[in-house]
Amino acid sequence: MIALELRGSKSAVSADLSPAFSAEERYSRQILFKAIGAGGQKRLAQSRVVVVGCGATGSVLCLLLARAGVGLIRIVDRDYVEASNLQRQSLFDENDARESVPKSIAAARQIARFNSAVAVDPQVADLAPQSVTPLLAGVDLILDGTDNFETRYLINDYAIQNSIPWIYSAAVASYAVTMNIIPSETACLACIFPGSPRGTVETCETAGILNSAVSLVASMAATEALKFLIGARSRMRRTLFSFDVWSNERAEVSAGSPRAGCRVCGEREFVHLAGDGRPHITLCGRNSVQIHERERPVDFLEMSARLEPLGKVRHNSLVLKFWHDPYEITLFPDGRAIIKGTTDTAIARSLYARFIGS
Repeated sequence: MIALELRGSKSAVSADLSPAFSAEERYSRQILFKAIGAGGQKRLAQSRVVVVGCGATGSVLCLLLARAGVGLIRIVDRDYVEASNLQRQSLFDENDARESVPKSIAAARQIARFNSAVAVDPQVADLAPQSVTPLLAGVDLILDGTDNFETRYLINDYAIQNSIPWIYSAAVASYAVTMNIIPSETACLACIFPGSPRGTVETCETAGILNSAVSLVASMAATEALKFLIGARSRMRRTLFSFDVWSNERAEVSAGSPRAGCRVCGEREFVHLAGDGRPHITLCGRNSVQIHERERPVDFLEMSARLEPLGKVRHNSLVLKFWHDPYEITLFPDGRAIIKGTTDTAIARSLYARFIGS
């Protein structure tokens, strides 16, 4: 039996106590691959990883790692499934989009359908300085499925401070890029990118994205994860690798050792972990703003009754949706909200205060 539980977590989706298939049968083709073998498969079953962000890249990462037999996968994501996700986010279906199911929950449900031997810990949460330790602690490896450098710098700070390896991955349009980061051995994210990219930066919202670019970068990152988890570190790539699936252009930048004087891995200054200058209201793509400054439990039944006279409202146990033309508010049980229809944080704050409360 391959089964793991996340200690102290009530949200873990537990493995079936009586799986229908033995590990030898389920993973037979992977075990036949000599670099992994039976010993490597057992190490995968004992491994714990966290995937931060379960959108395009993150959902493929979760899919591949779960099918490979990684023992526990913690999935951290702040968002919910929409129809526009279905083109590239492989763990979701149309019903998830209709019901606005939080992505981490939808992913956990789907994984349970195809591999009950893997334990999944879905966390519907925003990775922030105050939440980073409980969300990232206790794992062997962190994988990046995020869509912004602010969160990646936070991951980098935490990983370097706590000596936890992580894998950076990104995809936009037809372009994919990834890098392995092993504290004290390789360059960290801040070694390669000392500051956030300046000027106009393309995103999936502005440049679109090919699902093949997503699949490429997630496949590369998942393979590097398997190498690390079975102990084949000498086989891991020591470069920042990028590839454009449309133009066939590729590039590699050496990342085999830390950069002298790096603020993070050299000087040990963790400004993102400290939360310096981090806003409580952030742009969230899709013409949306996320408000995450008020952490308080929300009674959806009471809130629904209060909002019904003001617009269309529906809810389940996971999210509450409220429409007040031209805005759409998605409210989570902890009081966090995504307000769609504006990128003006002042308008978003006003709408939150008006309808949810200050």
